[in-house]
Amino acid sequence: MRRYWIGNLGFSDSDKLNLTDDLFHHIVDVCRQDIGSRFEVLNNESKAFLVEITERGKKSAQIKLLEERIITPIKKPFIHLVLSVPKFSTLENVLEKSVELGVNSLIPITTEFSFIKNFSTKDWEHKFQRWQKIIISATQQSGRGELMKLESPRPFKNFLETLNRNPQDLSLFLYEGDSQNNIKHYINKIKSSISQPIENIYIIIGSEGGFSVEEVRQLELQGLSPVTLGEQILRVETACITAVSVLKYEFDLMGGLSK
Repeated sequence: MRRYWIGNLGFSDSDKLNLTDDLFHHIVDVCRQDIGSRFEVLNNESKAFLVEITERGKKSAQIKLLEERIITPIKKPFIHLVLSVPKFSTLENVLEKSVELGVNSLIPITTEFSFIKNFSTKDWEHKFQRWQKIIISATQQSGRGELMKLESPRPFKNFLETLNRNPQDLSLFLYEGDSQNNIKHYINKIKSSISQPIENIYIIIGSEGGFSVEEVRQLELQGLSPVTLGEQILRVETACITAVSVLKYEFDLMGGLSK
């Protein structure tokens, strides 16, 4: 069944809702939904509504509420992907797959080898609008009850200042260089040593150029040992998907999204 994101819109005292502007254009003009069409709309209160189009004009349409259901929230620990900015086409793939896999937020960082070193406010706003559309599209497809948060890019140094500030946070530094830490064994070691539930997991992954020697040293000074995903050198998007999938399995998060 097709799903569409309607943001903060909802059915309060009425069982009807008008679709206008971009929503009308996307649902009616682009997706060819018409009178009698049934589909789900999702809002930012983790609710899904089965609706039917009952009226249609040239610039608006009316939908009627048929059923309502609560979307199961994403379980803790929340996964946050900290990614050195790769090529934009790669980043867009990562955004889409991260939404589908239930990642809570994506935090872009600029590093010595990142694809871009600085974002101007204008450039970021332009890119953010496009990337937010990708997030919404993937949310509709996967049936999530909330949008993944895309944070503003920050320099590597600024990110380090916020690292490991909460005892209930876990950070994983994935590194393609020499490492004695297999991700599965490392996670098991962490899980056996913690005394309280983990709230957030931060996965730190480099761009196509990886991290510099100095950046690796800075991460190690923060108490992060490099963790490997295996002997093969993975593409950025492959590393992101693999790491998130392993964490979802190891922390029993596979059933966290409503189907």
